[in-house]
Parts: sequence; C-alpha cells; structure tokens
Amino acid sequence: MSDLKQTLRADLTTAMKARDELRTATLRMVLSAVSAEEVSGKAARELSDDEVQAVLRREAKKRKEAAEAFGGAGRVEQAAREEAEGEVLAGYLPTQLSDEEIAAIVTEVVAATGASGMGDMGKVMGRANAQVAGRAEGGRVAGEVRRQLG
Repeated sequence: MSDLKQTLRADLTTAMKARDELRTATLRMVLSAVSAEEVSGKAARELSDDEVQAVLRREAKKRKEAAEAFGGAGRVEQAAREEAEGEVLAGYLPTQLSDEEIAAIVTEVVAATGASGMGDMGKVMGRANAQVAGRAEGGRVAGEVRRQLG
C-alpha cells in the first residue's frame, strides 16, 4: 500500500475519533475514489503515491468547480462546504507554484527548446508539464505558455 494511502487511512481514523465530520466525510470520499481507481480497468492493482496524488488533484478540482457552481447559484452554504472539503484535500497535495515560478519554468523551457511561436506550444507544454508535475493546473501553465509564445 502506498505511503500516501496509509496516511489518508490513518488520518481518517484520527478524524473519526475526534468526531470531525467534515474531515471524516472528505477522507472517506477520497479513499472511495482511490479504491474505485484501483479496481477500474482489466485487473485490480495497488496505486502508487503519484497515482493517489492524481486522484487527490482530480477530487480537489471537482470541489473547486462545485463550489463555483454553488456560489453562482446562490447556494452559499453548499459552496462553503465544497471549499472546506477542497482545503482538506489541499493539505495532502504539494504546494502549488506561484505565477512567477510558472513563468520562470516556462521561460527556461522556451529557451531550451528554441520555441519561437504558437506552433511550438505542444513541445513547450510537454516539457513544462513534466517539470511542473502536479504543482500547478495545466490551464495556468498553458496560459503562461501562450503569453510567452504569442
């Protein structure tokens, strides 16, 4: 079992003992998503830490989108709940890169690849995403690549 999955399970037990309803529900939800991912496909398998992190990122993104949707619909309580769940999940993810750090990585990649225009965006995105590795959303990276190449 991956270290991150063990940490999630241990934290779930702690949250249950502390009667922390939000943390308990959030950790149960993410562990359920991890289990579903493990049994999807042709054969059941154990997820690596990187794969568990990918599930966490996906679930955090869902929470963010749901909070925006609830907020736009005037359902403030549900939006706040989704945001709180997102914050719990964020504690298990690597810290996100700032806009300045993303700009520096993209600048470095553009120089290394010799990219000169939007036709080279795919090449730059591939290398930049490899360096960012889950520490920033792809949309933020793509926006910076477009800004620098355009």
